[in-house]
Amino acid sequence: MIPFYLPKFKTLAFCLTASAALIVTDPSPAWSAQNVERIEINGAQRIEEATISSYMDLKIGDKVDSTATDKALKNLFATGLFADVTVENKSGVVTINVVENPVINKIVFEGNDKIQNAELLSEIQLRARQVFTRTKIQSDVARLNQLYRRQGRFSVSIQPKIIRLDQNRVNLVFEIQEGEVTKVKSIRFVGNTVYSDDKLRSIISTKESAWYRFLSNSDRYDSDRLNYDRELMRNYYLEQGYADFQILSAVAELSNDKDSFFVTFSVEEGARYKIGETKIQSAIRNFDASVLEKNIIPEEGDWYNAEEVKTSVEKMTSMLGDLQYAFVDIRPDIHKDRENKTINITFNINETPRVFVERINVNGNIRTLDKVIRREMDLVEGDPFNRSKLAKSERNIKNLDFFELANIDVSQGSAPDRTVIDVNVEEKSTGELSVGAGFSTSDGPLADFGIRERNLLGKGQDLKLGAVIAGEKTQFDLSFTEPYFLDRDLSAGIDLYHTTTDYQDESSYDQKRTGGSLRIGYPLSENWRQTLSYKLLKNEIFDVDSNASRYITDQEGERTTSAIAQRLVYDTRDSAFVTTSGLTYWLEAEVAGLGGDAKYVSAETGASYYYPLADQWILNVVAETGATNAYGGKDIEINERFFLGGSKLRGFESSGIGPRDTATKDALGGNYFYRGSAEMSFPIGLPKELGVRGHAFNDLGSLFNLDETGANIVDESSLRASAGVGLSWRSPLGPIRLDFSIPYLKEDYDEEEHFRFDFGTRF
Repeated sequence: MIPFYLPKFKTLAFCLTASAALIVTDPSPAWSAQNVERIEINGAQRIEEATISSYMDLKIGDKVDSTATDKALKNLFATGLFADVTVENKSGVVTINVVENPVINKIVFEGNDKIQNAELLSEIQLRARQVFTRTKIQSDVARLNQLYRRQGRFSVSIQPKIIRLDQNRVNLVFEIQEGEVTKVKSIRFVGNTVYSDDKLRSIISTKESAWYRFLSNSDRYDSDRLNYDRELMRNYYLEQGYADFQILSAVAELSNDKDSFFVTFSVEEGARYKIGETKIQSAIRNFDASVLEKNIIPEEGDWYNAEEVKTSVEKMTSMLGDLQYAFVDIRPDIHKDRENKTINITFNINETPRVFVERINVNGNIRTLDKVIRREMDLVEGDPFNRSKLAKSERNIKNLDFFELANIDVSQGSAPDRTVIDVNVEEKSTGELSVGAGFSTSDGPLADFGIRERNLLGKGQDLKLGAVIAGEKTQFDLSFTEPYFLDRDLSAGIDLYHTTTDYQDESSYDQKRTGGSLRIGYPLSENWRQTLSYKLLKNEIFDVDSNASRYITDQEGERTTSAIAQRLVYDTRDSAFVTTSGLTYWLEAEVAGLGGDAKYVSAETGASYYYPLADQWILNVVAETGATNAYGGKDIEINERFFLGGSKLRGFESSGIGPRDTATKDALGGNYFYRGSAEMSFPIGLPKELGVRGHAFNDLGSLFNLDETGANIVDESSLRASAGVGLSWRSPLGPIRLDFSIPYLKEDYDEEEHFRFDFGTRF
């Protein structure tokens, strides 16, 4: 075997320079046709002669002349099987001489580092054991170049080379020089006078190359992104009142060394317009369109804003949808008064009837019962159509977390006043078997095992059996929830648990809790829900350190708690899993004393508010407070008090603030607490689907009021506060979060914790 390398693509040997020759040696004139007496085929190796004859479309007995032989030649070349073909006709004897294209033995990529072989192979057409052709290799080189250019590598060089083997086989080698990423060096604007180049650069998604953009690809040239930038710029000018704005051109020039791009936008800003008259013209019979006027955002004298016009249409459409007009069409008519620089807007509403729900179809569910989906619908057959209820129904179905995709489509029914609702779902696995290990700042090294089915037998029931074994905590629990008990919106459940927790570092004791609870929940209104529960548990304080505070040693022993509790929740979040907007408020109260040793009353209340400041920029503000008091001549025991720190007050250790015995440094807990947090979550330039986000936060709070008093006890109600940043990742194995925070309001005896790392627990 002798390797045969060719330095240039255009000079690929023996098959890529194939030429065809038509040799007609018969001295008869071209118009003098003869009959084919015999067909001889030379040079065939892999391809059967009968197959070659069938491709020629020429057989014995046919008339043969120069036209027929030319057609046969073209047919053979069109198969792509031959590198060279000649056809000779001598007195009716047609001789076909063929040189077959080689077969590819193996395809190899050399020099590629940024793109793996599998991805490159999936991009090309040629495969091992296929016939090698020049056309396909040209196409494949173009495809590979395009693949690299999509990654911003415009300086890539791809040279195909062949190695000849025996039996007319070849190895195909793609020699690749990937080159560096070709970045955008400069973004310039021509024709802009109102807004500076810097302002326009901040609007578009393409950015100039800079050292701090190493985590982003926004400084790479992408033609699709450039088109998106045109739209971003256009929308911005239209939002500022420049209704005549145009982008004349967007040109990206590649430098001679293919090292960078120079992007130039040519724009024509035009005049700025103000809002003149706004009105509504409705073709809906017996409908007072004036009720929609409150949804019109632009007011006379305001600068024209295309986004406000769009939002006004959406608000009116939603309102009409709530009034049964499912198929309403609202079209804003924009009339420019170029002389006075004003825009008059007429919202035209086409005629449409009131609509009723004719039918609800559930599609795509294989395992989940129809009724599990239908009971989440706020609309049933025969109801007046209501767009807000439809949107809430879709949100309810998504919050089940049983489906990969869930959406609702509305279509025309059997009559103009009838609509068909299609609920389309794509199921996902709801069973979980987890065996994992990790580390938590609060619990230390941990291992967990869990079996859970969130959609048991397709009925929507939730069954969970779990165990956690950690350095400072051991937990076993079993829970079952029926979300629609007695086929009503009434959730019922049972919990059984056994937990052992090591509090030696915080308070010099261990705690064991064994018990269970029964609970039932029901809605009070659309957003309010109440849950009632009863719990019975045995609590044991044991293994108290010999040097522990006497306020801890006095607590050693077993106690039984019998308590009833309620939890009231108000929830308007857009999603229970990935929240971007909405409010959650909760009020919890618990009374112990129906038997058992404990006699206390405790309450907690708080709220969490999410507000999207921009795309993927979410502000979350949390406030919470609680109090507990004993009755019947008893004091609050240590297991009934509040502790604060750790994830609820970052910058301080778990149980890091509050009443403390300064002699032993044991945390004693408190009867009252309050805390607050403001956190901004934001993207860090990585693809959204990776689930990596940045966080900046400020926490504050206090824990105070202890029944005990003594010379060594400190019990200050002073405010503590900290600020920090964090990074979170929704990894396939569970959530990972790293926080760094610094307390800036604290007491000398508080226990600080600057780094907090959690991994191995699941959402």
